[in-house]
Amino acid sequence: MTVSAKSDLQGYLSPDGVDIVKILPPAPAKGDARYEADRAIFKTTRSFAGSPRWALATNDVKLSTSDMLRDFSCAAGVALTPETVPHLVQVAERAGVDTARSAGVAKDYFKRLRPYRIDEGEICQPAAELGDSYDYPSGHTTRGWTWAELLAELLPDQASAILARGRAFGESRIVCGVHNASAVEAGRLTAAAALAAVHASPEFQADLTAAKEELAALRADAKAARPRDCAAESSLVAQPIF
Repeated sequence: MTVSAKSDLQGYLSPDGVDIVKILPPAPAKGDARYEADRAIFKTTRSFAGSPRWALATNDVKLSTSDMLRDFSCAAGVALTPETVPHLVQVAERAGVDTARSAGVAKDYFKRLRPYRIDEGEICQPAAELGDSYDYPSGHTTRGWTWAELLAELLPDQASAILARGRAFGESRIVCGVHNASAVEAGRLTAAAALAAVHASPEFQADLTAAKEELAALRADAKAARPRDCAAESSLVAQPIF
């Protein structure tokens, strides 16, 4: 499912700003090596059901602004909320309109089935929530990597932890069983490609500067809240899934 978090927001790019179909590799086709590798990964990762990593994947289904801020708080080293970082929200959600649009275009072009519609297996999200939406690329991964890349740019001293959390956010879709591994890889590429184009926008650069100043002030505030349970999350983020 492709998500642009705030429908009233406009992105930084024109609708035809990035030709994502030219950028992504073709979706795996039935019978080729990538297709069979995806099937094997889906079957193997069903063993995560009921585990702590499964619980993290279930958490990562949620895509609201507050959820994204909370998911990246440990990696950022400070509690992030819509009230404390409105400029970060502005730049991430506006850029997210652009990256989500690209993901949606690619999904409609490739029309690849989700893994649980090819092979049977437990998934961590109700299938009814996904409807007939397509697999490739992963919209959740696109959104997660959009936030990860922007936060890593804004907080370079925390970049490794932030990008690791972004990787794990995408991998949660594999653990959950609702996206193939190839779709998660394509989601990261979709976000990166659209963000590369977004960086040329003067409006984006102004919003990014405001977000950087805002984050610096928040981190310097001794009274700013700190995230909790970060050691447990860090352990799950580091856990290989296949």
